[in-house]
Amino acid sequence: MKVNRIRQNVFPVLAAFIWGTAFVAQSVGADYVEPFTFNAARSGIAFLFLLVLCAVLRKRRERDFAREAKAAPGSGRDLAVGGICCGVALTVASNLQQKGLETTTSGKAGFITALYIVLVPIAGIFLKKHPLKTIWIGVTLAVAGLYCLCITEDFSITMGDFYILLCAFCFTAHILVIDHFTQKVDGVELSCVQFLVVTILSSIGMLATESPSLAALKACAFPILYVGIFSSGVAYTLQILAQKDSDPTVVSLLLSLESVFATLAGAVILHDQMSMKEYFGCVLMLAAVVLAQLPEPKGKKSAASN
Repeated sequence: MKVNRIRQNVFPVLAAFIWGTAFVAQSVGADYVEPFTFNAARSGIAFLFLLVLCAVLRKRRERDFAREAKAAPGSGRDLAVGGICCGVALTVASNLQQKGLETTTSGKAGFITALYIVLVPIAGIFLKKHPLKTIWIGVTLAVAGLYCLCITEDFSITMGDFYILLCAFCFTAHILVIDHFTQKVDGVELSCVQFLVVTILSSIGMLATESPSLAALKACAFPILYVGIFSSGVAYTLQILAQKDSDPTVVSLLLSLESVFATLAGAVILHDQMSMKEYFGCVLMLAAVVLAQLPEPKGKKSAASN
């Protein structure tokens, strides 16, 4: 039980840390290649990384648990369907985000994207998953904190903002699909199939709408490798593993710490000056996370069990 608790809380925070600190690498890569090209390259690297990891883990399971290593009936179909659904949602979300960033600021994009922390519990209501009142308070604090962290200019709506809003809905779908399939299949294998799908779909978009250049890819090889292995291969796998037997609303709150880590990374690595508003935003975000971790009241537990 304690191991599960650590996995459900530490893994999404690690994922948020990787995504937040990878922001610089993503920005550098965007200066050299177009969105579909960048996403195809990073996802291809993530797929190869996870393919090797899956092979190693499967051999280890077969060695240590020969009898238990046999796949459950129907797991292959669940893995294929889950990987396709997750891959499609992630492909659409990632490329809508890149498209939106062409005409909106990164701060507004980060804020609007992170609105999935509101959309996930709302969608959960329709799926008969009712978060506690403390979770709703935490979500409200998190949105306020994200606003303080991300919005530094007058808030106006552009076409780019609309693309980013659509992206937030897609990330919501991604989280909910993971919540469904992670109970049925291996998390690392699900992530591997997911990135195979993203690679294929982004490559089709790249060949259909862009002009990829080998020279441009070589120029940003390090950012693509970093984002491909760590931001895609490692962080998204941590997200999938964290969501197993977890409340997707709580996980989404922890993942939204990406904005905090991105702001802190900018201050430490790039020596950006943080304003009092940004410090206040960090405090609100941390308060939201603490609220999300408060234990469920005994009355609620007994009612749920009944």
